[in-house]
Amino acid sequence: MPWKETSAMDERIQFIADWLSGDYRKSELCRIYEVSRPTADKWIYRYGELGPPGLVERTRAPHRHPNQTAAELRQLIVQTKLQRQQWGPKKVLDWLRQKRPERKWPADSTAGVILKRAGLVQPRQRRRRVAPYSEPFAECAAPNQSWSADFKGDFLLGNGRRCYPLTISDNFSRYLLLCRALPRPSQREVQPWFEWVFRRCGLPAVIRTDNGAPFASLALGGISQLSKWWIKLGVKPERIQPGKPAQNGRHERMHRTLKDETTRPTANTLQGQQRKFNLFVEEFNDDRPHEALDMQTPASQYTPSSRPMPTKIAPFEYPDYFEVRYVSANGGIRWNHRWVNVSQTCRGQYIGLEEIDHQLWDVHYGPIRLGRFHEHSMMIEDEFGRLKRKVHRSK
Repeated sequence: MPWKETSAMDERIQFIADWLSGDYRKSELCRIYEVSRPTADKWIYRYGELGPPGLVERTRAPHRHPNQTAAELRQLIVQTKLQRQQWGPKKVLDWLRQKRPERKWPADSTAGVILKRAGLVQPRQRRRRVAPYSEPFAECAAPNQSWSADFKGDFLLGNGRRCYPLTISDNFSRYLLLCRALPRPSQREVQPWFEWVFRRCGLPAVIRTDNGAPFASLALGGISQLSKWWIKLGVKPERIQPGKPAQNGRHERMHRTLKDETTRPTANTLQGQQRKFNLFVEEFNDDRPHEALDMQTPASQYTPSSRPMPTKIAPFEYPDYFEVRYVSANGGIRWNHRWVNVSQTCRGQYIGLEEIDHQLWDVHYGPIRLGRFHEHSMMIEDEFGRLKRKVHRSK
């Protein structure tokens, strides 16, 4: 027999019906319906005053809110937001406090609630972050010890197409190795130009970038197809912390000058914009003195790297105490007759596992640590302690 489902309203109606029948005393009804005597008195009184509508649950919200923001102020906050769609609650209130200082404005958080209720605040999408780079940055005491690479903010050309300027510079000498106008920021567009710079200037020790594509990815260790290629060439990728462009401050300062001198106004075509970039690179490297270089030019301080780009890439050699595993086409390795996912980026590559404790291993791709393998749970985790890889059991 199925369970009989009743609502609170049904119970109250049945309670009143039993009370009106005269067959039960009030104490008996309280015991049957498991309510207190004051509760029973309340429902009997409300039924006598209003009938069945009196049995509906009433809101417990107070009738008055002495600290509620006045309707006029709420309207001004909403109107200001509508006029300035890109402003958040704090900027809206700061502007209103300057314009109407005689008013007592609410807190920034209250303004945020008001705008959210008006449907003017879009919830932020939680983004999966690239695994953080946890090692200290390499020293920069000579040319080619550390390079920086980035995309200066994209912009529209005169023909309506977007331009993505790829820039590469030497952090010691400030020498601008490349400034290339690209139609899109993809690995296919970017890698040939890195190869061009490597063949012309040699290889650096490290390349410092932000956490965006194509320099980094959401794969284990944050490596992308581009940075994997760097690692195979013997170039170590470094990544700044998210939201901290000052960690690449020399490169960002160059971007400000690049924007001022080459994008106001922009050219009509990608080729025309590249001509402007070429003139800027020549002037920046050969003619412009830098205070950080004792008023010398970058060209006078830069020399090509002594490490030429190899014609053939040698495989990694791991220490003898490492466990070496081949990452198959499905992105996993075999461990004790079971499959453990590693990374699609490492397909067709050998990784090394270094035991650091009982059933605990550091996972390396060449000199780069990707994450930590927990043998007891057969999972690999990144620096966030998340993105745990599923286990595929062999059949």
